[in-house]
Amino acid sequence: MPSFTVNVKWGKENFKNIEVNTDEEPLLFKAQLFALTGVQPERQKVLCKGINLKDEEWNMPIKNGATLLLLGTKEEVPQEPVEKPKFIEDMNESELATALELPAGLVNLGNTCYMNATLQCLRSVRELRAALKEYREDSSGSSGLAGLASPQAITLSMKNLFEDMERSDTITPVLFLQRLHIAFPNFAQTGEQGSYRQQDANECWSELLKMLQQKLPAQKRSAEESVKHSSFIDQWFGGTFDVEMKCTEAEDEAVSKSKENFLQLSCFISTEVKYMHSGLRLRLKEQLTKMSSSLGRDAVYSKTSLISRLPAYLTVQFVRFQYKGKEGINAKVLKDIKFSIDFDAFELCTPELQEKLTPMRTKFNDIQNAEVERALKGKNKTKAELEKEKPKTVAQPFCFEDDLGSNNSGFYTLQAVLTHQGRSSSSGHYVGWVRQKDDQWIKFDDDHVSPVDTESILKLSGGGDWHCAYVLVYGPKILELPVETEDQEASGEPQKKDADQATAENMSLD
Repeated sequence: MPSFTVNVKWGKENFKNIEVNTDEEPLLFKAQLFALTGVQPERQKVLCKGINLKDEEWNMPIKNGATLLLLGTKEEVPQEPVEKPKFIEDMNESELATALELPAGLVNLGNTCYMNATLQCLRSVRELRAALKEYREDSSGSSGLAGLASPQAITLSMKNLFEDMERSDTITPVLFLQRLHIAFPNFAQTGEQGSYRQQDANECWSELLKMLQQKLPAQKRSAEESVKHSSFIDQWFGGTFDVEMKCTEAEDEAVSKSKENFLQLSCFISTEVKYMHSGLRLRLKEQLTKMSSSLGRDAVYSKTSLISRLPAYLTVQFVRFQYKGKEGINAKVLKDIKFSIDFDAFELCTPELQEKLTPMRTKFNDIQNAEVERALKGKNKTKAELEKEKPKTVAQPFCFEDDLGSNNSGFYTLQAVLTHQGRSSSSGHYVGWVRQKDDQWIKFDDDHVSPVDTESILKLSGGGDWHCAYVLVYGPKILELPVETEDQEASGEPQKKDADQATAENMSLD
């Protein structure tokens, strides 16, 4: 008979008449013992005549009424914590910052949100933080009031502020604000009640970059490397346009060519613009009036600009404010302009730069195709299994080898957004939004710091009285190559391709 009863002795305990069915796996019997004793099946040792019972087969002589010996201890029941757990939604801002290791916020000193938001977005650039850490005071700097208004004073003050933000949850940026007011008295204007007036955050951004531009030196990978750029800001934030100017009223007049440097791109907003990319293209093709040397009078010129150098960090300003002379204010354009988390600048570049970007872009596409193929092959596997099978990767350089601080693919990922809420640049409220990791973002509303997700960031495109994107900071998209692939490239060995991959490539060529 496959079904009968046995007795089980476990320490001082004796369990009688436990039903056994040898048609079932022994694991089911062990589950019965677990229900009686609390000893997990994997911790059980069931003995009969010195033989240890297996999980998958009845490998011992067992009869009706036999006595089995059970060895094993049950896990202790966890003790109730002395301090009750607190859920995130029940935490105050201080507790939330500690639990999630949120970065430091900046106290609003009276309409200084424009400065706070600007500083938080600038601080998102890792290389800038590192350059400020290495910056040392120049003994040849000016003294007195002129010294406090100098680029050196602003740079040192930002260095000290960023270092303080690494050590504290909330900072009151009094010293930095004082230096800013001395250097730029227009930011120190007060209203009728004596409080500071609201200022334009993009103006603050531009002025701070100009100050850093004068003091932070360009970087190089080695002592032997020559430096192409005059400053760190030009190196990591600066791009170059190749500009062509053609007179539309004189076909025979020679086309003039020149170069222009930029620290940010402008996204113009008009009735037909719905997306950031189309707003940027409008900036690249303009018509203007200037003196024609061949006609001897003012004439209409077509100005075409294409990017010949992409910086690692691309700043995009949405031209949301238009001056209205009658009201004497910079009125805000509330129109919804969509932007993306990932941005491709390839179409905005010169053919020469596009050719230089192609090799790295090809590697990005190869990795993307490999990911799609891996997902198709593992469509019946769980997410955990797919994650376990992911190959180890190593990050690739995002700069051209001969141009530190550049972007070698044209691919960018959004890493900071500076928004404005209100109807004019001289009123309302500014907030900084910074990517912390993957899809996790941090909202810096002065000293109120809170986590948000990517969906919340995409809602900042405008269209109403909610926060509207004003300045976007795009960082380089990092290519992660599998370790094996990276090793093969370093050694010059060709990569092996299986039949499926070769077929896929042929199909794409067709």
